[in-house]
Amino acid sequence: MPLIEVIANDRLGRKVRVKCSPDDTVGDLKALIAAQIGTKPEKIQLKKWYTIFKDHITLADYEIHDGASLEMY
Repeated sequence: MPLIEVIANDRLGRKVRVKCSPDDTVGDLKALIAAQIGTKPEKIQLKKWYTIFKDHITLADYEIHDGASLEMY
């Protein structure tokens, strides 16, 4: 399965680009983001509009595709 690139933005204007698989869970994505920004994955919350993504659900189930932009809190 091809990799997708997800962009996470925080309130400070920081952008993190992460390559991952659609089969990865939101928890896996948080771990990849945490490795880049030096924060613990448990402290990261990913949202899109008013949907808060749960760690155990895959990116494909949330229909997160290549180039998707998420909010990081």
